[in-house]
Amino acid sequence: MSRPTTPFLNRRLFLTGSLATAAVPAIAQNGSDSVEYRSKVGSVRRNASSFRALDWEPYFDSTRGGAILVDISSRALHFWNSDRSIYKLYPTSVPLSEELTRRGRTKIVQKVVGPEWRPTPSMKQRNPDWPDYVGPGPDNPLGTHAMYLSWTYYRIHGTHDTRKIGRRSSNGCIGLYNQHIAELFSLSKVGTQVLVI
Repeated sequence: MSRPTTPFLNRRLFLTGSLATAAVPAIAQNGSDSVEYRSKVGSVRRNASSFRALDWEPYFDSTRGGAILVDISSRALHFWNSDRSIYKLYPTSVPLSEELTRRGRTKIVQKVVGPEWRPTPSMKQRNPDWPDYVGPGPDNPLGTHAMYLSWTYYRIHGTHDTRKIGRRSSNGCIGLYNQHIAELFSLSKVGTQVLVI
């Protein structure tokens, strides 16, 4: 014979269920199985609710050659390959301010493994103590891989400073975890279209 449930237990069950549902990140609630970022969402918990799969069609006429969408407000990069059989969603760092942010259409014009880094003239003006040159390696602000865009000084690159991901922390570029930029680097090619919104 079952025991009747008291109002206190009913409230407790309701609250527990409600809290559990609210705690599930938006990405886990999305029905798309093609998003492979799910297992890493805990590392950017403060932005988890912003991460959701997007469709390419509102942003691109086609995905021929691949397509990259960078969403500054959600701090996320979306990638579709040519036939849309691969879709990736990565957390990013974004520019510190609107003044440093550039939006619009561009494309990948060069890909470099082990990039060298030189601060732009405006970076050097803001930070005169910065070195004039940093070679490839763990101190390089561009991480392990960099994809240069048709806009001068703008790149999609890795970072060794993982605290920057999910934040407004760059001087204009889009930063990814090194393991993510390595994967995106292998999927993208020179000529891949990029839209920053």
